[in-house]
Amino acid sequence: MGIKVYNTLTRRKEDFVPLNPPRVLIYVCGITPYAKSHVGHARPSVFWDVVRRYLTYLGYSVTLVQNFTDIDDKIVKKSKETGLPPEEIAETNSRQYLESMRRLNVIPADAYPRATQYIDEIIRITEGLLAKGHAYVSGGDVYFRVMSFPEYGKLSGKDVDQLLPGARVEVSEAKESPLDWALWKAVPDDEPGWDSPWGRGRPGWHIECSAMVTSILGPSIDMHGGGTELVFPHHENEIAQSESFTGVKPYVRYWLHNEMLNLEGEKMSKSLGNVVALDELLSRYPAEGLRIYLLSAHRRKILDFSIELLESSVRGWERLHSTMERCYDFLRTPADTGVSSPDRLQNARQKTRQTFFSAMDDDFNTALALSAVFDLVSALNSALTDDKGRAAGPEARRLFAEAYLDLLEFSGILGILPDVWGGQREASAQVRGAGSKDLIELLVRIRDEARSRKDWGLADEIRRKLQENGVVIQDEPGGARWSIKS
Repeated sequence: MGIKVYNTLTRRKEDFVPLNPPRVLIYVCGITPYAKSHVGHARPSVFWDVVRRYLTYLGYSVTLVQNFTDIDDKIVKKSKETGLPPEEIAETNSRQYLESMRRLNVIPADAYPRATQYIDEIIRITEGLLAKGHAYVSGGDVYFRVMSFPEYGKLSGKDVDQLLPGARVEVSEAKESPLDWALWKAVPDDEPGWDSPWGRGRPGWHIECSAMVTSILGPSIDMHGGGTELVFPHHENEIAQSESFTGVKPYVRYWLHNEMLNLEGEKMSKSLGNVVALDELLSRYPAEGLRIYLLSAHRRKILDFSIELLESSVRGWERLHSTMERCYDFLRTPADTGVSSPDRLQNARQKTRQTFFSAMDDDFNTALALSAVFDLVSALNSALTDDKGRAAGPEARRLFAEAYLDLLEFSGILGILPDVWGGQREASAQVRGAGSKDLIELLVRIRDEARSRKDWGLADEIRRKLQENGVVIQDEPGGARWSIKS
């Protein structure tokens, strides 16, 4: 059936059809690094990591870019408060964020552009918007002219005629309309700035993303992500700027927004001061447990944060880890060791496969996909524990191995494989179902041990599974060697 995604732009689920398959271009709005990251910042990053893993698993070639807004009023304010240079504040907090993402098993983006690296491109786009009549100069500032873009409001559903100056609209007498926004802002001598045709200044927030997207990925991309709080005005303004400058529509085919993380019923936000520092959580709890918690609700559902909910997710991860170890130990036992009701396990496996892939194809429903993983965990534990219908022999072990390999596969897609099972530090986008170099090595070792005790059914099943995922096995006197099919 293919993947369906809920598109904020059209307000409905649509078939996912990339612009140039199998290539998929994704841009995700990153953080403004004026302070340490909180747990809410991890939600979009973990979600998009799963999207990337799943699309790669399906055979797409994914390019994902996530920016840092490293020049901003908040960074300038923090610099004045602390006496630290703005660039030092931004870089320190950016590094802290990236280290937290590493610990959360987020595959690094293909690029992490900083806004300050694209000043020349921002100036070029601003000049182009001025030349086309979409912008105007007022003092040392340059503003985008909203009334020059008739489709303004198409993402947020807002009617321009009914919009009034308000909470998220900057009001200034220098503007033709209160809805216009700054592409370039004049700055005083004691603040960071760059020379431009309009005087010394720095870019406005919205134009930075337009410059980075068009420079790195091109005028039209497949997916754009961010929190729901960015729909208006940030992403609305991004569309207007980009389409006005390039003349290419659509700027983005599919807009996917995630809901907020709430603490005690209120949005978690640094500006509100109700944040839970991400690095502190990772120092107290397993990263895999936190990742499971972040995936436990659909992206379009508000996720409430509490230590109790997090600890429940940690217990789930411990159960998953324990099951993987039990399965691994079982597959290393003699071939005549039996499992309980292999036919029942096979039925459970088929059901969980259907549930998992249906969930992922339906707007990347990680909550339902996770439930399928834990259903399979229960089925595997029952096969090792129950006494009813116990069966031995190659066929029973083959059925067990298939279910176990599914568990590894699903966990790899969700990025919740523990270190020892290979998904944690070297996740490989090249190996679609196998997940990583460490996981391949683990499966090859299990296969070598199965061959040494003449458990040909298990050995053949592992070889088949690896071949399906682009791994070529070559048996040699000293053991099997593997390589990635080119």
